Amino acid sequence: MIMADTRGSLAPTDIELVLLLLSRGSAAARARWEARLAKEGPGPLLDAPELAERLLTIRTLIAPSEALFLYVMVRQALRAEGVDDANLADYLAALLLAFGQRDRAWRVDWNDDHRHSYLVDIVADLDATAGDRRFKVMAHLGNYALWIAGIFPDYIAARRVRRGGPGLGYYDSLGRRGYALAADHALADRLGLESVFRTAAERFDVVRGALTTLSDRVFFPHVVTADRLERARHRGDGLLA
Repeated sequence: MIMADTRGSLAPTDIELVLLLLSRGSAAARARWEARLAKEGPGPLLDAPELAERLLTIRTLIAPSEALFLYVMVRQALRAEGVDDANLADYLAALLLAFGQRDRAWRVDWNDDHRHSYLVDIVADLDATAGDRRFKVMAHLGNYALWIAGIFPDYIAARRVRRGGPGLGYYDSLGRRGYALAADHALADRLGLESVFRTAAERFDVVRGALTTLSDRVFFPHVVTADRLERARHRGDGLLA
């Protein structure tokens, strides 16, 4: 089960890197950030507007860590769209971390034997299962819809042209349904995910758009399609900010 725990997985080396990037060699600036860290925790540091750009400038195979990079990028992308929810950013960063590994995106859980390549398969699984696994399938319906539509919208556009596949509205509808069902399940409250799923359901299209902006500008910046050019025209030029 994917949890909103990305911030909790950050190592001391991650916080040290953040301090270095924010202070930029200034002892006075570092002292101010260290004082905020001691008083308020890492939240204000991770929310610093300049941190995302500075992480991008030092992006290598070893630094920053995947958890630090994804949390900061997702958090900033969401805030740019008016979604100021650190717990949701925490969850979505964990989602991207998990779904980026092997075939995890196609499975309800790592140890689940079923592989789903299409949303309709997840819906069929939802109708056929019960118990705790049903909750996981609900969440997976939202997760998979958001993963495909948010990170790979050009894949959806290409399938729609070649095979008459569904558009983004279909993904929004089913993704919203999955998260809404998961939010209403007793396990969501027990796991501390009720508000995360509720916000994801209520603002699915906005969250999806934030992830697409992140995908376009950071994950796949050199891919050019007609749909991407149209998205860029609506957003305007510029770096993630």
